[in-house]
Amino acid sequence: MIYLNDYLYGGDTVVKILHCYSQDLKADAIERNNGIDLAHSNCLLQMIELLEHNDFLAAQSQKIREFYKYLADRYPFLAFTFKGRIKSLIRLEEKINGNIVEYIYDYYSMTGKYPSEAEIKKRIGRIRDLIAYRIVLSMPQCHIKEGEDRREIELKYLYEFANLLPDFLEERGFEPQLSGIDDYSLRIDERLKPYYRDYIEKPNLFGYQSLHISFFDNTSRSNIEVQIRTKEMDDNAEIGPANHLGYEKRQEKERARREAIPLGENPYFDDAYERGMKLQQLDLSRINVNMFGAVDNSLVNDGCGLYRGRLILPYEHLSRFQNDLV
Repeated sequence: MIYLNDYLYGGDTVVKILHCYSQDLKADAIERNNGIDLAHSNCLLQMIELLEHNDFLAAQSQKIREFYKYLADRYPFLAFTFKGRIKSLIRLEEKINGNIVEYIYDYYSMTGKYPSEAEIKKRIGRIRDLIAYRIVLSMPQCHIKEGEDRREIELKYLYEFANLLPDFLEERGFEPQLSGIDDYSLRIDERLKPYYRDYIEKPNLFGYQSLHISFFDNTSRSNIEVQIRTKEMDDNAEIGPANHLGYEKRQEKERARREAIPLGENPYFDDAYERGMKLQQLDLSRINVNMFGAVDNSLVNDGCGLYRGRLILPYEHLSRFQNDLV
């Protein structure tokens, strides 16, 4: 079977690794008549396109930055940060395999049978956050009057932002995408509810909170995700109990429910499960990828966006020399 792990030790760049891994995965999928691995390979092609043809990023991030500037002008008493990132290759591979494992497991638990190949492909196709932007807001303490609840004040403005964002970006060529869930937010305008996933009203088990909405950028023909959260929520996600490191450790236990689906009963589950487990066993200090270095799995200098993702600044996109001629 083809594993991403086997491509991380040769000193190549991320782009070259993506080309080699996706090509080998596609060839193996065709040989084995495995439609899920073919969809997996096609998902990786989206990242290749993003990294090789990225001139649009500067214009895209600038359009989103206009919303940031609009808010700063309209709400001068609030503090904001604005961040953008391209999802890392390792995170994307984790997400593809994790989605397959969790979907098949949940489907089997509820119905006693396995989903079709088409249904699993649809699950892979729901990955829309290769590019993600985040707006974090905070009400400075100096503007809080005695007796006021800072959290409630920040939530009030957060939902105001959420109700302004879809129309603002749609006027600039971004088409909001349906969230695919029926459990709508109570604090979002009625006509906008189908587009949002509200992890504030209903945080996950570990306290992660944020508003998420996806858009299709008609200029670049790509999907993006925008997250809106308060500083308190951002702290919890980045350095608190909901941070990615803790998330991965919890996922390791959740995805280790191997006993629920016996080995050999569903090849799609088996492949995704095995790839996911191998990724969780990566020793980052042994990885030899251009512009990446790690002392251990906590001390990481990710100069190429392999592990933590690549930041997108308002006027920045990837330089051409980092894109291999493969």
